[in-house]
Amino acid sequence: MNDHSEFFELSHDDGVAHMKLNRPERMNTMTLDFFPDVRDAVRRLSDEGATRALVISSTGKHFCAGMALDVFASDPAALGVKSARDRLAFQESLKRLMDCFTALDEARFPVICAIQGGCVGGGLDLATACDIRLCSADAFFTVQEITIGMVADLGTMQRLPKIVPQGVAREMAYTGERMSAERALAVDLVNAVLPDAAALLDRAMTLARTIASKSPLAIAGTKLALNHARDHSTASALHQMTLLQSAIFDSGEIATAIAGWKAKRAAEFEALAAVAKV
Repeated sequence: MNDHSEFFELSHDDGVAHMKLNRPERMNTMTLDFFPDVRDAVRRLSDEGATRALVISSTGKHFCAGMALDVFASDPAALGVKSARDRLAFQESLKRLMDCFTALDEARFPVICAIQGGCVGGGLDLATACDIRLCSADAFFTVQEITIGMVADLGTMQRLPKIVPQGVAREMAYTGERMSAERALAVDLVNAVLPDAAALLDRAMTLARTIASKSPLAIAGTKLALNHARDHSTASALHQMTLLQSAIFDSGEIATAIAGWKAKRAAEFEALAAVAKV
């Protein structure tokens, strides 16, 4: 399966989807149309049930230079901040933009972000919404919004402090200074640093295929458990686990996994059921 947007190419092969940002001449900057394209593509993959892992990568020198500056340079009225009524509507618009990256967090499969070059502003919002981040040696990470006089508002402030230590997140947020790939690895923002973009994509796809070889039911349940534990107390997360496990425990799935493991071959699992359209 292949799909295309103005902003990315989307392919799908044997349970692994690959979303490749494809505006290198514009440093893969985001316009307002970028967000619903990502949201709709990710939610469609999640609803269909065939995708077991998603890799997001990019093209050109930089992964993503964030929001295109002409979005901020437009008439304030167009951004909905002129009157009280406009500001109320702006809140709803912002919630919908946030939801476009929340779609990555809520997908029924893990999302792996492969970052080369700059991961700036909105690019970092996107990356922090993913399950796993890998980068190339030339990568750097920047909370760019503070440099242009605003607060990062699409998830970095909420997700970054749950990935890296509080002091590190605050330093990035207050200064807008670049964090190198080496430093990103040291503070657990990324899981690995690869020599170049080719090695980076190879590692990301290998990791995605490994995840895709596991039970999609168990992977989806694992992501639900991890996300709940991240956002709730241990007691609440343990309670959620009792409900989750009672809902998805499947002896047939376990038998299939064990048989494959003993035979040292990839087990064949049924795809997740498609989500009914409403």
